[in-house]
Amino acid sequence: MMKTKTITPSCANKLKVVSDSTRLAVLEALMSGPHNVGELMEQLNVEQSLLSHHLAILREHELVETYRDGKAMVYQLPENVSDCTVGKAINLGCCKISFD
Repeated sequence: MMKTKTITPSCANKLKVVSDSTRLAVLEALMSGPHNVGELMEQLNVEQSLLSHHLAILREHELVETYRDGKAMVYQLPENVSDCTVGKAINLGCCKISFD
């Protein structure tokens, strides 16, 4: 039986992901706490299909995580990405991006 290996996204890949202004705005919005898609759409003024595309990419690169609240899917920053030690920042593992 062949073992599968989980590959952690590299820092270069994560930097490519956050180079998109919409994805960066999503991460900044989630710094204030978990939000569902409707809340993010309203806050960022982005259509649902486009937002869902960006959220899927962020989730694939382990920059957001989800949980269900009834019928709604709620998005939040994983504990290892949320960085409370340096004001308003996210931790990519190899570097931190500050929103201050």
